[in-house]
Amino acid sequence: MEIVWCTLTLIFSIFFILKLLSPQKSNLPPTPFALPVIGHLHLLKTPLHLSLKILSDRHGPLLSLRFGCCPTVVVSSPSTAEQFFTHHNDIAFANRPKSLASKHLGYNRTTMVFNHYGDLWRNLRRVTTIQIFSSASLHHSSAVRIEEIRFIAGKMFRASGGETQKVDAGGGGRCVWSNSILDICDYIPILRWVGFNGFEKRLVNLQRKRCVLQDLIDEVRQNKINNSSTKQRKTIIEALLSLQEIEPENYTDDIIKGIVLLMFTAGTHTSWLTMEWAVSLLLNHPEALQRARTEIDNHVGPGQLLEDSDLSKLRYLHCIINETLRLFPVGPLLLPHFSSEDCVVDGFNIPRGTTLLVNAWAIHRDPNSWDEPTSPSQRGLKGLKGHAKVSSLSHLEWGEEHALELPWQ
Repeated sequence: MEIVWCTLTLIFSIFFILKLLSPQKSNLPPTPFALPVIGHLHLLKTPLHLSLKILSDRHGPLLSLRFGCCPTVVVSSPSTAEQFFTHHNDIAFANRPKSLASKHLGYNRTTMVFNHYGDLWRNLRRVTTIQIFSSASLHHSSAVRIEEIRFIAGKMFRASGGETQKVDAGGGGRCVWSNSILDICDYIPILRWVGFNGFEKRLVNLQRKRCVLQDLIDEVRQNKINNSSTKQRKTIIEALLSLQEIEPENYTDDIIKGIVLLMFTAGTHTSWLTMEWAVSLLLNHPEALQRARTEIDNHVGPGQLLEDSDLSKLRYLHCIINETLRLFPVGPLLLPHFSSEDCVVDGFNIPRGTTLLVNAWAIHRDPNSWDEPTSPSQRGLKGLKGHAKVSSLSHLEWGEEHALELPWQ
């Protein structure tokens, strides 16, 4: 342990000297005071999105931070975020930062979430669009989605005992988003070398427990061999294995496991958590709950379960879902991006090799975009103009009447 502290002290001293002697880059976004080696890590608290919003309130919507050896910018306004994802900047920030999590849990960064922008990423996007998100695929998987939704609703009902009582909202899906894509060992590499906190070891052990995915692929592969032409409609894994036979270098088992893993996590837990927040808000606003129930009874029928075909008729329910996502986004911080070249945003220089964090939670509560932004009783988009036009959860699709008449009034 003494060797670790001596090494850290030496690095701390060298870094501090180099910092004093090195020329300072100009025209960077505003930044608070940083400590040597750790940078601004001492300013971070949990929950992270709230901690970053407090810093942005003090220093501006475009904030420059340094987490260990990683330069980072934090965006907390919709207009600034738009600049990062439009024009030439969208290509500059199309990559992801490397991390221990992406290496061990992302199959050496070959999943669509962790992969760098390039041929593999484009191919993964194309194949998932065709095999998972096309109209035909969504229709084919509708029965599975309905079964999963009814299971989640039943579990929530059983957790309450069928009575009005306190329930742990978020228990089913919070674990997916509780850990950041980056860990302190990614910010200060020497901690990884000395095995700090056993973080990398835990990641390796967690990945080993995912052997069930390989077993699933092997089972489908064997069934495919034994029953080569008995089914007209292929499962997603069967379709991917068929592509593997044609292009084995582009559809390895690890790439297929990465696609399946994202379906299990992002495809189920996100919906689970949003449902829990929506139910929680409705229970605390009984007038909105009654209005939603009346709409469902009028358009679907009393005591009837909803189907996909019913959703287009339930405008008020749509507004409830949108408002839930605005107040409690499943990912309060968007997955980080990483710049591949220098660029300029809001007149500030953003150097190559900078990590971008977009605080969606803060953007959804921007007072320049929303009246009463932190309250579910808010009346709608502020002035129906300005930043509201770039909001991903804009209610304008229902027209001015419904934009001004949101579910919590």
